[in-house]
Amino acid sequence: MANIKDVAERAGVSVATVSRVLNGRSPVAETRERVLAAVRELGYRPNNVARALRTARTGALGLIISDLTNPFFTELADAVEDAARGLGYSLVIGNAGERPEQQDGYIRTLLDRRIDGLLVSSAGTGSPMLSEVVASGTPLVLLDRTVPGVDAPCVRTDGRAALTELAARLAALGRRRPAVIVAPAGTPTGDERLDLFRTALAAHGLTLPDERVGASLDLQPAGGRRAMSDFLDLPEPPDAVLATDNLMALGALDELRARGLRVPDDMALVVYDDVPWFAHTDPPLTAIAQPTRELGQAAVRTLLERIEGRPAESVLLPAHLITRRSCGGQLPPEAPPGP
Repeated sequence: MANIKDVAERAGVSVATVSRVLNGRSPVAETRERVLAAVRELGYRPNNVARALRTARTGALGLIISDLTNPFFTELADAVEDAARGLGYSLVIGNAGERPEQQDGYIRTLLDRRIDGLLVSSAGTGSPMLSEVVASGTPLVLLDRTVPGVDAPCVRTDGRAALTELAARLAALGRRRPAVIVAPAGTPTGDERLDLFRTALAAHGLTLPDERVGASLDLQPAGGRRAMSDFLDLPEPPDAVLATDNLMALGALDELRARGLRVPDDMALVVYDDVPWFAHTDPPLTAIAQPTRELGQAAVRTLLERIEGRPAESVLLPAHLITRRSCGGQLPPEAPPGP
C-alpha cells in the first residue's frame, strides 16, 4: 500500500507538506490540489488513529443540518461534504428535522466522537447546547441561520439586493397588494426576510399589513397551503405572494390550483430558495436563489480557520433574483410622452 512518502514523491513536495495538506493547513491552493490528486491516484489512506494520537485531531468534521427533506439543505449538506472531502476531512451529518431536541442529541453524539469542528444550521431558534459547544472549546461555525447569544461566526446569505429588486419588479408590474408567507415566528432567517421585504416594498409605496403576513406553523407544504388559504379568504386577497421557503411555496401553489386560480394571471407567486425543478413547474417559478455551493465551501473554510486557531469572521454572500413566468411576464408599457 502507498505511504505518505509515496504521495510526497508523486506530488513533488516534502512529506511535511503532504502532512500539512492532510491536516487542512496548506495555504497554497495549487499545492493542495497536487497533493490531493496524488492521494487519489495512489489510493493512499492515512492512519487516522495514529494521526489523532499525534495531533489530538480525528480528521472528522460534524454537520448538523436543520432539515434534510428540504432541497436547499440537502444541496447545502452535499456542498459541505464535497468541500470537506477535498481538504482531506470526513464528514458526519446529523439531521435535526427542525427539532431542537433532536439537534441536541446529535451535538452530544458528535462531541463524544471528538470531531475537530462543528457546523450547525440550527433548528428553530437554536438551543442552550450550542452555548455549551462554545464553552467546550470545540470550533463552531453557524451556517445559514444566526443564533442569538451564540458567539460563533455565521456563514449565510444576504437577500437585501434580491428582495429590493423583487419589490421594484412587483411595483412595475402593477402588483399593489403583496403578501408574504414566513417561517414560524422567531426563526432568524424568516424574521430577517420579512423585515427586508417590508422595507423594499415601502420604497415603492407598498405596504404589508398584518393580514397579508402569513406565519406558517412549520416549513412544510401544509403550512404554505394554510397561509395561502387564509389570504384567499380575505375580503381583498393579495395579488402577489412571496413564500420565504421553497416547500411552503409548493403548498401555496397547490392551494391556488385547488381554488381554480391561475399563476400569474390571478396571483403572482415568488419563492425564496431556488431548486432545479422550479424552472420546469407550470408556470416556472420566479425565485430568489442562494449561492448554495459557495455557502458550503465558505463554511468549511471558516471552520478550518477556527480549527487552526486563526481569526475567523462571519461571511455574507449575496442572493440573486431569477425572474420566471410566475411573477408576470411583461412590464406594462410606458406612458406616451406628454404634449
